[in-house]
Amino acid sequence: MADATINRQSATQRVSVRLVLASASPRRLELLAQVGIVPDAVCPADIEEIPYAGELPRVHAERLAREKAAFIARREDEAFVLAADTVVACGRRILPKAEDEATAAQCLDLLRGRAHRVYTGISLVTAGRQTTKSVMTRVVFANFSQADQKAYLKSGEWHGKAGGYAIQGRAAALIRSVNGSYSNVVGLPLYETVNLLKGMGFPPYPCS
Repeated sequence: MADATINRQSATQRVSVRLVLASASPRRLELLAQVGIVPDAVCPADIEEIPYAGELPRVHAERLAREKAAFIARREDEAFVLAADTVVACGRRILPKAEDEATAAQCLDLLRGRAHRVYTGISLVTAGRQTTKSVMTRVVFANFSQADQKAYLKSGEWHGKAGGYAIQGRAAALIRSVNGSYSNVVGLPLYETVNLLKGMGFPPYPCS
């Protein structure tokens, strides 16, 4: 994405601010665009994402979001830096991002016919201040057949997805219910993110 500064009109003065998204996820860009927010730059944070021993899923998601935002803020000290990290968990177990079909199949075997939780940590840094929070959504998979699982694996949509599935794709046909924020499961809880930006003083985009 081109690096550009967008001028936004406030009630009393015209201000120029930068919003930097510290994530390479195209899904997060799409979600922000749904509510009229287009980052001025996308700068993925290159940090280690392995959970600490005994680290709980919510704590893990918040820590990674906080570290990603802080990492990029070191070189974007005059911007609003937004970062997020999404974790799929069964109980205390953090499921991996599926980089191969075998891992995706293992995740789906575990999730079939049961409830699990999706946590997204979101963190915003500006002017030396940082706020971090997390959102949880409960997702219940149907007791789908092996044929259904095989068809989903063949689609390849699972690649790079936490827990081996993408709710916004074909996996929606395998999910019985979602309790909480849907956009959180996709990768960014929009209501909470917008209110975090507002609370930290980010000028709103015009509605037009």
